[in-house]
Amino acid sequence: MTLPLANPWFTARSLSPGLTLIDEPHVHPLFQANMYLVEGRDRDMILDTGMGVAVLRPFLDTVRADPSRPLLCVSSHAHIDHIGGAWEFDERLIHAAEAADQANPWPGSLLKSGYSAESLDRYMAAGYPPLWDVIIDALPHAGYDPAAYAQRAAPATGLIVEGDLIDLGGRTFEVWHLPGHSPGGVGLFERATGILIAGDAIYDGPLICEGPGTDLADYRATLDKLESLPVSIVHGGHDAAFGPARMAEIIARYRMLWA
Repeated sequence: MTLPLANPWFTARSLSPGLTLIDEPHVHPLFQANMYLVEGRDRDMILDTGMGVAVLRPFLDTVRADPSRPLLCVSSHAHIDHIGGAWEFDERLIHAAEAADQANPWPGSLLKSGYSAESLDRYMAAGYPPLWDVIIDALPHAGYDPAAYAQRAAPATGLIVEGDLIDLGGRTFEVWHLPGHSPGGVGLFERATGILIAGDAIYDGPLICEGPGTDLADYRATLDKLESLPVSIVHGGHDAAFGPARMAEIIARYRMLWA
């Protein structure tokens, strides 16, 4: 199968002043994670870095208002679709519970054959479409070999825990520990605006609560915690943003499913 070229590999869309959504439209929906560029007065932040199919940092510098500002990388958790480009950044933060997985990541695969039958069944049971034989539908550049794909190690330069503050200058985000989907999942909450960047703790699509590293009791507690936040809008790790009413609907649905 011959795949077309996609250049640029990433797309960018402004969500609000200083907040830009970055995504990889040519990745299978299961692995098509949202990345968020937040621009502050003193430094910028990228939350999550996609699959690592193409190099991310040069693209971000075409989007940023001031590419000379320091750029901090925060990983919401250490799954393959969220840490692929973390190695590109000098400052890398992640929760301690997942630091080892980012420092020594599962290499991953862009081929359906690289995933176990159990994993494939679990993804379909959650509500995702079947994986393509090659889980990208384009190539980032000529000569790219999907079979040679492998994630790169990105040891954390710092660890974050609940209650930490990430100050970008003019914008401050609270770190919230949101386990369940993974042990060290975090969300970032900007209290001044009510913006929650939630990682995979909640999004408007099939939530995955089965498989290695998941914990249903933790996930139920995370839903309770999310419900307590005075959010104005939620930007999840996948799919489109939503407001507090939709968040309440999602929480109610999964409480019922996981009862």
